[in-house]
Amino acid sequence: MNPSLNPCDVIADFPLFSGLSSEECLSITSAGRLFEVAPGEFFFHQGEDSTMLYVILTGRTKLSQITSEGNQVIVNYFGPGEGLGIIMALNRMPYPLSAEAIEPCTAIGWSRDAMLDLMKGNSQLALNGMNMVGQRFTQMQNRFQELATQRVEQRLARALLRLVRQFGRRTEKGILIDISLSREDLAQMTGTNLYNVSRILSKWDSDGLITTGRKQVTLLKAHELVVLAEDIPPPSHTPE
Repeated sequence: MNPSLNPCDVIADFPLFSGLSSEECLSITSAGRLFEVAPGEFFFHQGEDSTMLYVILTGRTKLSQITSEGNQVIVNYFGPGEGLGIIMALNRMPYPLSAEAIEPCTAIGWSRDAMLDLMKGNSQLALNGMNMVGQRFTQMQNRFQELATQRVEQRLARALLRLVRQFGRRTEKGILIDISLSREDLAQMTGTNLYNVSRILSKWDSDGLITTGRKQVTLLKAHELVVLAEDIPPPSHTPE
């Protein structure tokens, strides 16, 4: 990890630590410890007891789940300043997902008991934790509704826009999703198959909305993907 990196600077914007002073943030980070996780290694596995919670400082992590049918589903990707296992640890529930580093990662981690002790002594921290539970529940409801009711094209557009918000980087061509991202990954994220993803991406590439390379996607016309994601109907033309 960059020796000049201050963990407080990274975690300050994370919802769990919102509204805390610099002194409180320093006290909380001091109660945790630093973890380094190599690509292909895991912070935790699905089904394990949630004894730890983490905030990523550097690198990126893939969250995935094995379904009852034995299929892997990618739920999300997380990067610096985002948390892993927070809700499950605070509620003493098993991890429902596996968190795998896809780049060299560093994170600050706390044991469940250490974080609960910190919350007992800090009402703002405890309130933030309660708010996060409600927000995460709403997010999961929205994702389930998305998978159940939206067309594949709409789900894929939403997935790309979510990734742009997390990992987008402006280039001369457009907005690059700066993360290794295969078509199989996108299929797992959107609850569809490789054929559908390849067909839709190829059409969008041909239409000039995106360009694709080896495990890379660049958005050229993000506004048109927003129209697809929100299922906005085209403007009607009234004959003169």
